[in-house]
Amino acid sequence: MNTSRTVATGILWVAGCLCNSVNAASVSPELFPPEMRLEPLPSQAPEPKNNPSAAAKVALGRLLFFDPILSATRDVSCATCHRPEFGWADGRGTPIGVGGSGVGPGRILRATNAFPPLTRNTPTLLNVGFNGLVAGAKSDPAFAPMFWDSRVESLERQVLTPIRSREEMRGEICSEAEAVDQAISRLRSIAEYRDQFSKAFRQPQAKAVTTVHLAHAIAAFERTLVSREAPIDRFLCGNKEAMSAEQQRGLQVFQDAGCIQCHGGPMFSDYKLHFLSVSDDSARGRREFRTPTLRNLKFTAPYMHDGSLPTLRSVLEFYETLMDAASETLDGGAGTTPTIDPLLKRLNLNADDFPALEAFLEALNDNYFDKTIPTKVPSGLPVLK
Repeated sequence: MNTSRTVATGILWVAGCLCNSVNAASVSPELFPPEMRLEPLPSQAPEPKNNPSAAAKVALGRLLFFDPILSATRDVSCATCHRPEFGWADGRGTPIGVGGSGVGPGRILRATNAFPPLTRNTPTLLNVGFNGLVAGAKSDPAFAPMFWDSRVESLERQVLTPIRSREEMRGEICSEAEAVDQAISRLRSIAEYRDQFSKAFRQPQAKAVTTVHLAHAIAAFERTLVSREAPIDRFLCGNKEAMSAEQQRGLQVFQDAGCIQCHGGPMFSDYKLHFLSVSDDSARGRREFRTPTLRNLKFTAPYMHDGSLPTLRSVLEFYETLMDAASETLDGGAGTTPTIDPLLKRLNLNADDFPALEAFLEALNDNYFDKTIPTKVPSGLPVLK
């Protein structure tokens, strides 16, 4: 790869954005799909028509998110695995739910625990309300892809899944079918929750605490976890000083290496499933995983669907050697292994391209996102801090 690249005004093919558009014309659109053109994030995540945002609803959702009362064991909350200090992930390779002790990378299994860690890395909730958003199109929050394998659509559906999961929040105390109903019963027994549900959804206390309202409140809160003040956002809005010369050179490397084929658009993801020759036992039976966002990677190590790569450099090196690994494992055989995604190829980077690319990825970080943790929750149970 040519190491003497220069970054000119026309480095990007960028559509008009909500702020000042960037003049860019030198990059041919055929180099990457139009939905992968780079745009800053909108100011607010899209909301489903049946769940508009409201201050009381968001406040309730935050309390529910941090309250272990939702778990059958009463010691695991949503925030156990989605911590503000780790970019609303958990800093672990794979999370520990039921039977764990502590938070973040220091969370461990208790000796008596019968549940192993889960097999998928905890995804960040920062900007999760924008899941499915690509350039030049409106995203429908009712169909927003969730989880590494996109097996669930919409935040409203996703938020109930961990409550039902044996390893995450249910344990052996009740069946999967009973888990959410029992959580609702526990919430109804708490006067403060009855009052807050009533105010958030403008219904009598006797009717306000429902499964639908539980899901809507947490989803409404999660949509407020917006991070859109990264240097890349300011750069895309016309501030050429927002990114250093090295970061701008890294952007050119990012584009020339083909990373933008999948990691483009406002969220730096095409939200498609791809096969990377990495192992997994259950991803839709095909070992395909959704392209993760590249925003705020500074906070969310380790990386990949299984949390197996500890640093950004190790991720870049993985892609640099990907085709070598693929040629060894995807040799036809019995035909049981899927064909590696045709978009994937060796990056062919020079030694000085790695630091430039890492510098560009640093420009996708925003340090000023919401990190608020409630001091207490209505159940009176401990808030993990």
